[in-house]
Amino acid sequence: MPRSEVTFPIPQPTSLYRGPFAEAWGVARTGRLRRAAAILAAMDTEAFGFGDQVQHTALLLGCRLGLGDLAAAIDSGATLSTFLSAAGGASTLARLGHGDLSTALGEHEEALDHYLAAGASPAAEDPDLPPWRAGASMALVRTGDRAEAARLAREQLALAEQAADPYSLALALRTLATTDAGVDPVRTLRRAVGLALHSNDLRLQAQIHADLAGLLLLSPGEDPTETLALLREAETFSANEGLWPLHARVSRLLGRAGERARPLGNDSLSVLTNAERRVAQLASEGLTNRQIAEQLSVTIKGVEWHLSRVYRKLGIGSRGGLGPLLENAPKPRTA
Repeated sequence: MPRSEVTFPIPQPTSLYRGPFAEAWGVARTGRLRRAAAILAAMDTEAFGFGDQVQHTALLLGCRLGLGDLAAAIDSGATLSTFLSAAGGASTLARLGHGDLSTALGEHEEALDHYLAAGASPAAEDPDLPPWRAGASMALVRTGDRAEAARLAREQLALAEQAADPYSLALALRTLATTDAGVDPVRTLRRAVGLALHSNDLRLQAQIHADLAGLLLLSPGEDPTETLALLREAETFSANEGLWPLHARVSRLLGRAGERARPLGNDSLSVLTNAERRVAQLASEGLTNRQIAEQLSVTIKGVEWHLSRVYRKLGIGSRGGLGPLLENAPKPRTA
């Protein structure tokens, strides 16, 4: 049985997400964001009070970002904006969510402000929340302050060692390997791989596998068999779960390794509308936006709009990434 199909015990929140969100939180913590998003979408939000609204929106935002649905994530971020000045945990959730959203949008200074504001909250160290130091460390690297990034990463690792939780330790080591130039990143990520296997979070495992494979590709003398195995496992999980940003990253690494990404199956492409599929298929075949517009009898602006949505949903940056993903996929229905 592929590891992505193994049924793991669903972790239970210890504080913040107890109650109606315990299942969604636990499923998300196993890496199954599509299933967690479906659970959240089925809830009757009309009956929610203030606290429930914040928790629901924050969880849904995280799922949408992992699934690559940036437009929907922006909608969730707009809802969370109303809670940025709230008291206690509500503000912390809103700040963490906006930090993640700003990161996805490439707004790293703004992301750092949100993470640091979350870290100043009394609820910042709640074990049910993503560690704010991880987000802040990455934002600091991207804004040029690697020394402070490393300090926060080491601080996070020390806290994780006190908690002795495999998930927290694996995440802390992943952050450290990325931000602290004073550690051996390959050795650090190998430690993280072992801990991630005990965390029951398949998404975190896939992320660390991609990180390690990326480093091995740059390391002369490393076994290419191990690198390819890490990438293929991450590729399978991310495709099965519809985690398109992660899948796109793995596809790029496979290209650097001289391998082709496996084409997406019909179920994986279900995130695209039929119109988006038609435009994406033609773009992957080398047609220009003008040629696509003429063939489909739409405007060039319409083609551009559809392609931008396709790129967001599949987590790719341009039409160059479409070919490997759409190759041999069933052709979309004609209008």
